[in-house]
Amino acid sequence: MSTNDEVDDPRVEDNPKWIRGYTAGRLVVDSKRSKLVWEVPWYPAWYFPDGDIVGDGGPARITHPDLPGFSHVEWNEVDRWFEEDIEVFIHPRSPYTRIDALRSSRHVVVEMAGVVVADTHQPTVLFETGLPPRWYIPAVDVRLDLLTPTETTTGCPYKGIAHYWALTIDGIEHPDIAWSYPTPLPESAAVAGLICFYDEKVQLHIDPQHAS
Repeated sequence: MSTNDEVDDPRVEDNPKWIRGYTAGRLVVDSKRSKLVWEVPWYPAWYFPDGDIVGDGGPARITHPDLPGFSHVEWNEVDRWFEEDIEVFIHPRSPYTRIDALRSSRHVVVEMAGVVVADTHQPTVLFETGLPPRWYIPAVDVRLDLLTPTETTTGCPYKGIAHYWALTIDGIEHPDIAWSYPTPLPESAAVAGLICFYDEKVQLHIDPQHAS
């Protein structure tokens, strides 16, 4: 194992989905017989029968000693990837990851350095397999005057592209402490335009009136 993130004995499963990849508009991968290989714990890699990858002039291939006749194509070697007819972003999606974005009437308060920066009774809580729940708050319930957009973005194959804000309290800036998905992917559409704060960096109070 070369890094702490790699898996010593990767799990391999058949992938029932039709996977296609295009570069410069040209089909370079076309497979209905791919394998899902968990080389890292969080999501699989796609391995394709060699005949399903375009030969001369196609993307570079990486072989696997336990999968003779199958090769992997690095994600960034291909411009656009599709599962069936749905485009996939960032990395292959795990069939075991689920997203639930649920509207709630729970009372959520976010504080930083003793200042209330958000207070809502209409949050949306996002549950994602393997991750802590995240509380998304309507912008009208957030102290937007304390937030400044940053240039930071991150991508998620289940949620889309997140844009970040810094939070300034008493002249001290806390960078990239909140984020939002302006145009999330369909399964996360319920959090569009809502703002979420890192629980680890702020004081998050859920139903504080019931706190002991």
